[in-house]
Amino acid sequence: MDAEAITIPLKADESVSGLWQAPPQARACLVLAHGAGAGMTHRSMVTIADGLAERGVATLRYQFPYMERGGKRVDPPAIAQATVRQAVAAARQRAPSLPLFAGGRSFGGRMTSQAQSQAPLEGVRGLVFFAFPLHSAGKPSDQRAAHLADVAIPMLFLQGSNDALADLALLRRTVASLGGRATLDLIAQADHAFHVPAKSGRKDPEVLADALDVAAAWMAAH
Repeated sequence: MDAEAITIPLKADESVSGLWQAPPQARACLVLAHGAGAGMTHRSMVTIADGLAERGVATLRYQFPYMERGGKRVDPPAIAQATVRQAVAAARQRAPSLPLFAGGRSFGGRMTSQAQSQAPLEGVRGLVFFAFPLHSAGKPSDQRAAHLADVAIPMLFLQGSNDALADLALLRRTVASLGGRATLDLIAQADHAFHVPAKSGRKDPEVLADALDVAAAWMAAH
C-alpha cells in the first residue's frame, strides 16, 4: 500500500514532511515518530507502517526538523515536542473519526511521551512505544522515565528483553510504577532493533509481526 506524501506545518516559515498510509476501513490511527538515527523512510519504519496497515491501522509517519534538514544532532526537546503536537493535529485532521494513538521508535516514542506529559495531545487515547530508550547504552538509569508519571493515558511498551537501552529490571520497575496505565510486552532475546539471535529459533520478521499483532490488538481495546 502506497503512502501519501504530506506537509506538516510547524511555524509560518517552517514545515516537515510526512507520510500518510491508511488501509481501507481503517479501525485506528497511529502517529508514528522515527528514532534518533534514521528518518521516516528507514526500512524499520516502513515495515512497521506496512504491517500496521495490514492489521487495519492507519499511520502518519513524519520527520523531526533536524532529520528534515539532514542533520545528525537531534532537536531540543521543546522543538521535538512541538513537532509531535503538530503531527498529531495533522492526523486528527486527516481522519477525525478514527481512534487516535501516538508514539514511535526509540527517541520518537520518548519525545511523544514528553509532549503528552507537558500537555495532553488532543484526541490521543494512548501511547505506543517501539523500544522505549530508558537510558544510554551501558549507563542504566530510569531518569528518562520520570516524566511518564505525568502521562495519564494508557501506554504500551513493546520491548526486547536484550535491549541495551533498557535494563530489564529497571524497565519492569518503571512499568510497574505506572500501574494499570502501562502494559509491557516483552520480546524474548530481542535487542533495541528487535533483532533476535539465530539461536533463538525465530527470525526478525516473525518477531516484529508478533509485536504488531500486540500493538493492533491493544489499540483496538482502547
